[in-house]
Amino acid sequence: MHPDITTYNQAQSPEDQPICNLLAVKIDQYLPGAESKVWHAHPVWFLDGNPIAGYSRRKSGMNLMFWSGQSFDEPGLTPEGKFKAAEIRYGSVEDIDIPALKRWLEKAIQIQWDYKNLVKRKGLLERLK
Repeated sequence: MHPDITTYNQAQSPEDQPICNLLAVKIDQYLPGAESKVWHAHPVWFLDGNPIAGYSRRKSGMNLMFWSGQSFDEPGLTPEGKFKAAEIRYGSVEDIDIPALKRWLEKAIQIQWDYKNLVKRKGLLERLK
């Protein structure tokens, strides 16, 4: 795990730390070869410079986001923002469905929108895979 992500996780509340730690371990496990770092103040995993998954604290719980998640066609994920992102919120570590998380991360490898070049393309989002 990237040291900055460890620091981020340790800075969370005692209730949120187990959620963050489990998400980080499982994302590392199911996105082999992904680069991870704290990006815009939150842990994010990238494939070839393209953001894939990340988590952050929201009022209603820990938020796990998949940048291309709306294209997964999966129950449990809610659309987020004006592009292709989708999210799920967790209130406790027991809320995390590991088989679903693994399935979503596998889809995140197979289905990607090109967020890396979004600014260069003046807001036009193109599918990579």
